[in-house]
Amino acid sequence: MVGRDAELARLRRAVASPSALVLVDGEAGIGKTRLVQEAVAERRRVLVAVCPPFQDASTLGPVVDAIRQTGVTAAGLGLSGLAGALRPLFPDWADELPDPVEPLLDAAATQHRLLRALAELLDRLGVELLVVEDAHWADEATLELLLFLTARQPPGISVLVTYRPEDVPAGSLLRRLSSRARGMSGHLRLTLNPLDTADTAALVSSMLGGEHVSAAFAEFLHTQTDGLPLAIEESVRLLRDRADLVRVHEEWTRRSLDEIAVPPTIRDAVLERIGRLDEPARTLLHAAAVLAEPAEEAVLRAVADLPERQCRAGIVDAIAGGLLVDDERGRLAFAHVLAARAIYDAVPGPVRRMLHGRAGRALEAAGRPSASRLARHFRQAGDTSRWHRYAERAADLALSVGDDAAAAGHLLDLLGADLPADALIRVAGKMPTLASSGYLRSSGLVEGLRSMLDRAALSRRQRAEIRAQLGAALIRGGEAEAAVAELESAVPDLGHDPFRQAYAMTGLGMPYSTNRPAKEHRRWFDRAAAVVAEASLPQREVLEFQVSRATGLLSLGDPEGWAVAAGLPDGATAPGEVAPLARAALNIGNASMDWGRYGEAREHLARGARLAEHHGYVRLHDMIAVTSAHLDWFTGRWDGLAERAARLAELDGEAEIQLDAQTIAGLLDAARGDRSSARARLRWVLGESGRRGLVRVPQEPAAGLARLCLAEQDADAALRLTDAPMRLIAAKETWLWATELLPVRVEALVAAGRPAEAADLTAEYERGLRDCGAPSAHAALADCRGRLAEAHGGPAAAVDAYARAAEEWDALSRPYAALLTRERQASCLVSAGRRDAGLQLLTEVLRGLSRLGATGDADRVVERLRGHGVAARRVWRGGRRGYGSELSPRELEVVRLLMTGQSNKAIAQALSRSPKTVAAQLNSAMRKLGVSSRTALAVAAAQAGFGPGELPAEL
Repeated sequence: MVGRDAELARLRRAVASPSALVLVDGEAGIGKTRLVQEAVAERRRVLVAVCPPFQDASTLGPVVDAIRQTGVTAAGLGLSGLAGALRPLFPDWADELPDPVEPLLDAAATQHRLLRALAELLDRLGVELLVVEDAHWADEATLELLLFLTARQPPGISVLVTYRPEDVPAGSLLRRLSSRARGMSGHLRLTLNPLDTADTAALVSSMLGGEHVSAAFAEFLHTQTDGLPLAIEESVRLLRDRADLVRVHEEWTRRSLDEIAVPPTIRDAVLERIGRLDEPARTLLHAAAVLAEPAEEAVLRAVADLPERQCRAGIVDAIAGGLLVDDERGRLAFAHVLAARAIYDAVPGPVRRMLHGRAGRALEAAGRPSASRLARHFRQAGDTSRWHRYAERAADLALSVGDDAAAAGHLLDLLGADLPADALIRVAGKMPTLASSGYLRSSGLVEGLRSMLDRAALSRRQRAEIRAQLGAALIRGGEAEAAVAELESAVPDLGHDPFRQAYAMTGLGMPYSTNRPAKEHRRWFDRAAAVVAEASLPQREVLEFQVSRATGLLSLGDPEGWAVAAGLPDGATAPGEVAPLARAALNIGNASMDWGRYGEAREHLARGARLAEHHGYVRLHDMIAVTSAHLDWFTGRWDGLAERAARLAELDGEAEIQLDAQTIAGLLDAARGDRSSARARLRWVLGESGRRGLVRVPQEPAAGLARLCLAEQDADAALRLTDAPMRLIAAKETWLWATELLPVRVEALVAAGRPAEAADLTAEYERGLRDCGAPSAHAALADCRGRLAEAHGGPAAAVDAYARAAEEWDALSRPYAALLTRERQASCLVSAGRRDAGLQLLTEVLRGLSRLGATGDADRVVERLRGHGVAARRVWRGGRRGYGSELSPRELEVVRLLMTGQSNKAIAQALSRSPKTVAAQLNSAMRKLGVSSRTALAVAAAQAGFGPGELPAEL
């Protein structure tokens, strides 16, 4: 292990700790695999799983393959009945596993049970360390397993993961796993960097029998390879094959710098080397590249179509050349995936298709075939019938174990295939709507369904079914108006399927659309209820409908939603009822928060969290977490809230969670006086929610931004910010949505000299609430009355109105809102000549704001008290300086180098930082400057007066 002594020591210490989580990252060819092999060489009970370099979409494929490679069976392991869930993954163990488990209708619960069963199997096998190589290629279920193992209580198996940061897909669960390793005891995150010149010389010497390497040659090779170990090794092998290496005065050197051309890439070096091999070895390497996984000699020979003798000779040559290696079970694979990729890309298309066909047939004949891998081979071979058969079989397997993401990958591919109409309908009907950990590739689903409607010969009934599914997908994708059009077209032709018809009507009842009034949404709910009442639907389908109906009615501000919610069962009485009840706990908890019924909200959310944790509903658990954080913002439980919001905002691919978390963080920033950061966060939320068509999100961030404008005496800006959200609410007549927005809008109208409009708006709000009875809405109404009383009758007339509003906020346990209202009351008391009472109340407000942590507001009150001659101290914040929306010095360094056109990798090398740190700092800079691309960031930085930086000369 040349040049890796420090990293090796750290890695060995980490994996020696119980229940460790270790992440090793670095670019391709940097030596991650070799370092890990050296670190665990003396460890027993290690299971190594390698993720294949193709979109296999095989549920838990790397871990299942690794277990199979051990040669063990389930017999004698003493597995519990839970292990029956493993049957779809290990069909060859059918005689040894417990009886099949009862099917669950919820994908997340099914997957959670599977993960528990697999964790039990690993425990029974005595595995102490699970190594997952190339996790950037891991299927979602494998990453879910890693999250599950690292979160288990009590802790158990240690986990070691290698990956390339630059190849981690957006939204990958690997990012969540990475965040767990940050700053936690017993966890390590290790980044491997290229070798320096001295280590390059040492590596070359180790390949040449330990003999000395000239300094000039080492410098030359380091320059050519950027210190990448794999590139160094391939270059030395190629130079030796060419006889370009010579020994002069007992040291290795090159013939002449001008005479040697080192290939600029690993690909070129590998291709030149295999060009020097005999034909059998080249054919064999082509076959191995197509297989792309460790294979027995018999399979490799069948794919290469070589006689046994020539196959053996080819294997010997490939191993001797360092291109192939054999494992302890005699299986053959490439020494490095980059070499495999280079060779695969160089195989001519017709030859590649022929080899894929042979690979599929050879794996079929070998037994225990992976349906997803067979689908890949036959698709690449152009054997469409076999591809269709195996792809659907792979999707069925994934669905049976709750792996929605893998199933969706296969089904989306099939939706784009030339299938008969009946087959397309069957495939579309299997498509899951949500993955257990988050959103599916909704754009791919939408495109696939639209393509079906355009090209397939479908009956009216079939078209209606596809339109209903398309409408649901469009809603989740934020295309509300398009969704409404599809659902309205589908409803008349869904009479043959009452549940699907009621489901489509319920979708139309949800207030996603921007231009439909509440009464129209209510009519759709009523029509759906009539369909359900007349049909004999299974209890689970009725429950699903009731949960959606309660959610929609409460969102509209309709009190009938509480009666529907009260009719939901307390617990599941049949399979498949747990998931809708968990969803009900979240939705009704969120509605309770919106209505100001905070105690009930906390109870619902706590129940939902218990269900989500017990049954493994990962995304639901995260949504409950961010809703609970929002509830804590309202109720003044601010200790640690900023950190919680920051963690939730890092959940890639979870737009609703990120938007809610950033809203909370922005409101906290405003309360603590960091106006620049608050603006940046809240503006981002407004922009993202608008782009995604989320009509319910913008009200609170718009109110927060408008409040900041009013603090700076800019009433016009506050009116501009609140205008569009308020017009939307008025058009839809969803007045409950105005709870946070209305008081700010009224204040802005009064400040702009338009008190009559403020009074009219308040009256319209009061009429719109009708029988709503939401405590938060009525507290907001009382707040508006106080502002109107001050505008029309002066400070003396407003004192009692503000006092009543503060009491209503207090009754809700909304301390921050109550304190801000009492601050207004105190100002009115002073202005009305009741100075002592006003200053006493203002002092109490200061104490309350200080206890709460609203340091920015507390500073404002301090200044007011000092202005009246009262000695008051600013609240000490402690800690280090934050930069708010200003670029920190480290962010500015990165941005200045970006302005020169440098890549993240070049910037990281110049500043001695990891590429991931550079990416994070660029993302932070984009957020602060209000842009969303690297080009826009460079332009914004230039406009802000920042000049480009310079790279160090040696780069």
